[in-house]
Amino acid sequence: MFRKELARWLRQRPYTLSELAQLCECKPRDVEDDLRHLERSLAREGLKLQVEPARCRHCGFVFSRDKLRKPGKCPKCRHTWIEEPRVWIED
Repeated sequence: MFRKELARWLRQRPYTLSELAQLCECKPRDVEDDLRHLERSLAREGLKLQVEPARCRHCGFVFSRDKLRKPGKCPKCRHTWIEEPRVWIED
C-alpha cells in the first residue's frame, strides 16, 4: 500500500528523501529502500524514476545519480552545504 502512495506523490512533483520520510512518518533509509523497489516495479510498467542528483552549493560538484540520500561532505571542496537529491516519476 505504501509504495502505491509513494508513486502517487512522485507523479505530482519532485520530492527529496527527507520530505518523503516526513510525509510517511518513517526513516529516510526505509524510504530509500522503498524507492529502490519502486524503481524496479516502474520499469515493468514502462515508467522511470528520475533523479536530480545531489549538488554542492559551494563549488557546484554534482554527485552520482545512484545516491538518493544527502551526502555528508563534498569530495571536491569538503564543504557540507549540499543540496539534497530530488526524485519523481516521469511517464
